[in-house]
Amino acid sequence: MPSNSQSFWEKARQAKRLLVLDLGFLGDTVHLLPALWAVRQAWPEAQLHVMVAEHVTQLLEVVPWVDQVWGYPRFPKGPKPWQDFGRIRRLRAANFDAVINLNGSDRSSLLTFLSGAPLRLGRRPQGGGPWHWRFQFTHVVEHPYQTVPVFVQRWQCLRQAGIPTGTQAEFHVSISAKLRRLVGVSEADDGKYVHLSPFTTQDQKELPENELVALIDGLQSPPSERRLVVSCAPNARERSKLERLLARVNSPPWLVFPGTLGLLDLASVIAGAERHFGGDSGALHLALMTGVPTVSWFRRYEGMQDWLPTGKEHRTVLGEGSAEGVTDVSAADLLVAL
Repeated sequence: MPSNSQSFWEKARQAKRLLVLDLGFLGDTVHLLPALWAVRQAWPEAQLHVMVAEHVTQLLEVVPWVDQVWGYPRFPKGPKPWQDFGRIRRLRAANFDAVINLNGSDRSSLLTFLSGAPLRLGRRPQGGGPWHWRFQFTHVVEHPYQTVPVFVQRWQCLRQAGIPTGTQAEFHVSISAKLRRLVGVSEADDGKYVHLSPFTTQDQKELPENELVALIDGLQSPPSERRLVVSCAPNARERSKLERLLARVNSPPWLVFPGTLGLLDLASVIAGAERHFGGDSGALHLALMTGVPTVSWFRRYEGMQDWLPTGKEHRTVLGEGSAEGVTDVSAADLLVAL
């Protein structure tokens, strides 16, 4: 049976090889970083490894203090359980002293157990998880969900396990300004443009096209005449929507990236912005990670508290999700929030 979570630090503080395991997508990985930094500080001499979804491993380049990154093939479809045999052999061969998994998913929990690490810290999933879940960990954290942003929850989980974490959850990332120089943003441009990510993965999380047109026109209208950078994901759906959107605006944005930015390029462009505008998407989490103030729109749903940016530098306007997009949020509302 799992031990009291407070004893985890007492038993693991001399660990030489650590794995932090989280198989979520981009937002989950961004929200893992403050907890990962706390682990690095608690075990400054240990070999620190992290396993994340394979398609977001590039993001971990912003945390050069991690020793090794493992990718797990989750997108667009994950492997069958028996296809993990080779990966499990490699995990066991790594001889980790401890594994920390604050994700709680079935697959990540099973990988944690099969890693063979003698110390395994987990966070109980919402709803408690299947009956066998608790046997996959030696120590279990019980922490409420949907209370504060996910990155704070995970940091608080470490504190509950007795791990010294400092006084607050913080992002310690290194993002090269050279990346935005390569795509046309000069040093003189830094802090003098607004970045807009108009789309998300679902229509119901986006603003209707008419409101996006009004937002772009409003951001570029006198007297502010802000320079606007617009980007979208590299898929046919968002590219076609962006083409249609920009055909309707009064004047073209200063820079447009129609799915042409890599993950680190996008993070660098956002990091150089005065402010980020967007919905509930990966780009919003990158803005949070880089410390850039945001204005966002969200549909109301259970669990949104996990992902809402908080703090005086962030403004969020809430509406209702529908097949036509987020209703009850206008471009005027967002410009007032700005």
